[in-house]
Amino acid sequence: MECRVLSIQSHVVRGYVGNKSATFPLQVLGFEVDSINSVQFSNHTGYAHWKGQVLTAEELNVLYEGIKLNEVNRYDYILTGYSRDSSFLETVVDIIQELKKANPKLVYVCDPVMGDHGAMYVPEYLLPVYRDKVVPLADILTPNQFEAELLTGRKITTEEDAVEVMDLLHKMGPETVVLTSTDLPSKRGDQFLVALGSQNIVKADGTKSSQKICMDMPKVDAVFVGTGDLFAAMLLAWTHHHPEDLKTACEKTASVMHHVIRRTMTYANEMAGPGKRPSPAQLELRMVQSKADIENPAVVLDATVLHKSSR
Repeated sequence: MECRVLSIQSHVVRGYVGNKSATFPLQVLGFEVDSINSVQFSNHTGYAHWKGQVLTAEELNVLYEGIKLNEVNRYDYILTGYSRDSSFLETVVDIIQELKKANPKLVYVCDPVMGDHGAMYVPEYLLPVYRDKVVPLADILTPNQFEAELLTGRKITTEEDAVEVMDLLHKMGPETVVLTSTDLPSKRGDQFLVALGSQNIVKADGTKSSQKICMDMPKVDAVFVGTGDLFAAMLLAWTHHHPEDLKTACEKTASVMHHVIRRTMTYANEMAGPGKRPSPAQLELRMVQSKADIENPAVVLDATVLHKSSR
């Protein structure tokens, strides 16, 4: 059975971010990916120079109309990432609503990219659009701690807080929530980041089950771009293959991330030379070279089940 994804994200000519980070890994795992590029830049904005164009809400509508006129607008998944324009985001909402009407089983994977470490890097007026219009449509949500706090208005200082925030996000719409990174202390020491996940499932027979998990992921001393986009794409893929097992889906997703980042770091350090910090170009994700790990990741990171119930 063919599985088709509509991915609305940024595009770069050189490197891996947005659709460039998501498309190849999803295709390798057997998904058909239709891409709408919200921006087309020469490279990501972490370089000294970048040039390019931004897709307007009207231009997005034109592209979608073309798909619709040809009656090829049936999708199994929608994936969205970074957007910094409210009219563009509202047009995305309209498209998702229409596609969900056409296919009620469609799964919307949303990475609500707004900021990190206490600072927003999109305009503040996008927050109510995400909170009131986008998140209620999402089935799978992948915020970091700061984004989850923004969406719920609640601070996270303990694991219990994180669980409460995930439950609040469930009430807003998504059945699956993964906090991709938090500032919570890891039981394995300060070289690890804590990620948490929560999944509520209603089975065909009407019974409900839920699972909450926690993962410790190794920190890396470098700035990578496109990793969040890869994470959301891999979570889409692995929840598709393990729809009622968030633990396995997160373990495979995080293990892919680990293999890609480790390979990238090794290459970047070799290219930079001893004692030198790698450049943004040297730190571009080694995606093609990681094809085998994407297809069949050796699971090197284990998730802990915090809570499991069925009723």
